[in-house]
Amino acid sequence: MLADSVCNSEVMQPATENAVMIIVFFATLAVFVILDAVWIVLVALKLFQTTVGGVMRGVPKLVPVALFYFVFCFGLIMLAIRPALLERSSKRAVINGALLGLVAYATFDLTNLAIIEGWTPTLAAIDMAWGTAVSAISALVGYWVATRRQA
Repeated sequence: MLADSVCNSEVMQPATENAVMIIVFFATLAVFVILDAVWIVLVALKLFQTTVGGVMRGVPKLVPVALFYFVFCFGLIMLAIRPALLERSSKRAVINGALLGLVAYATFDLTNLAIIEGWTPTLAAIDMAWGTAVSAISALVGYWVATRRQA
């Protein structure tokens, strides 16, 4: 049980563990969305408009955006934060978060590089680096929130 490895040998009730993980999910989601919004406003929007602006929507569809954030942060919980909690390792949260970000953003960017005219290797590399970084940071914050909530 996850709780056995993170609660100083006390057994946490499943309802309590679920409540903690819900808090961790929304904290991770908030960090990811805030950082990504800042990135989009300060860097990505101009970069994408100058590179592939002709294929971009004037206004993004918000439902797919929200679905991405929810699905991706669920992935961060399951593949980065929970394993890190089991190991009691913030380093594991960062490594797994970074790896998940790299894989997800590489899937998007390398596919676009293959099929979208004007998508450049530079754009792909910058976006993949961003995905790696924002995912690592978000996983670390989620891990930190979990360890504070369970202590």
